[in-house]
Amino acid sequence: MIRISDRVGKLPDYPLAKIPGIKRRLIAAGMDVIDLGAGDADGPPPAEVTEVLRQALGTTALHKYGFQAGLPAFREAAVRWIERRFGQRFDAYTEMLPLIGSKEGLSHLVMAVCNPGDLVVVPEPGYQAYIGGTILGNAEPVIVPLRPEHNFLVELDLLPEETLRRTRLVYVNYPNNPTAAIAPRDYLERLVAACRKYHIVLAYDNAYCDITFDGYVAPSIFEIAGARDVALEFYSLSKSFQMTGWRVGFVAGRSELISALNHVKSYVDTGPFLALQHTGAWALDHAEELVKPIVTELALRRDAVIAALRAEGFTVESPQAAMYAWVPLPEWLPSAEFTTYALEQEGVVVLPGSGFGPGGEGFFRIALTQPAPRLREAVTRLGRSLAACRERRGVTTA
Repeated sequence: MIRISDRVGKLPDYPLAKIPGIKRRLIAAGMDVIDLGAGDADGPPPAEVTEVLRQALGTTALHKYGFQAGLPAFREAAVRWIERRFGQRFDAYTEMLPLIGSKEGLSHLVMAVCNPGDLVVVPEPGYQAYIGGTILGNAEPVIVPLRPEHNFLVELDLLPEETLRRTRLVYVNYPNNPTAAIAPRDYLERLVAACRKYHIVLAYDNAYCDITFDGYVAPSIFEIAGARDVALEFYSLSKSFQMTGWRVGFVAGRSELISALNHVKSYVDTGPFLALQHTGAWALDHAEELVKPIVTELALRRDAVIAALRAEGFTVESPQAAMYAWVPLPEWLPSAEFTTYALEQEGVVVLPGSGFGPGGEGFFRIALTQPAPRLREAVTRLGRSLAACRERRGVTTA
């Protein structure tokens, strides 16, 4: 009898797994579907970036294996970008590593720093790479719910000391997906202090550091004293440059941790496509001019969707970062029930908070992946969905 790994059985359902099939069925039936599910930009990368890749494809050397060393130009552009963006210096060859998108590096990190049975702190709701990497790496997840009463922060000081002494790794992501929360400096100082005290590796997922609004500037964890002792910071070109499908990212930090992750990756991949690294290097060197129009458009979309949600009776804060709205639901309405109705009856794809783990219940996520008029239309339909769910359950408004 064929047996499947116990680890696979422990993996939760991926929140986006079933949506494409349902979406195809609805479109085939003639429904106008507005997809606000995946955080996947609706527009192409900047035209200049695409042209650099087009030219790179004619260079034979860029079609060879990159292995983990990758393209020196990409490593050097990445550390230049970190220094310009955060004022932090790293060695391009011992303190930085190219990734096939930050997702694979985040998930492979468990294999590099944890032994079977080690504890890993996983925020919930959170990016599925964290829980997936923990389970597949044979470590034990410690689920920390991100709740509004704690400003959606992972507060290590609230965990039992016995748990902290057994913890080897903690995943933290600010600006946050899916809640769009940001991390104050005093919180980051507490976080680094706790990781240093208990010798915990800190995986700081900074994929949304460029997607910020209203004058807010997202920091690097390395701006906090002592962070270099314990932290790795993960970056992605996906959101900042609308290069989601290109799968280019990188990680920076302490050389021993980089070396361990490099060693793991040597056995599971041969690095990002060199032509993409070449193009990524160009994009990083021109980041300031390329990112600004993308963020400007996302700010317009954020303002449109928040205004529309409030007009439809949803109570929601306006996020200062990321490309999501994390929207509370009434206590009587489960998030999966609401989002299923919105999809099946109104043709709007949004993700239930429970799809990110039980800690996300009570919310749903909207991705700002459509122009403002389509976002407003989607929210009008979500308002109808809320009213219909209220009527079906016989809930009266005060």
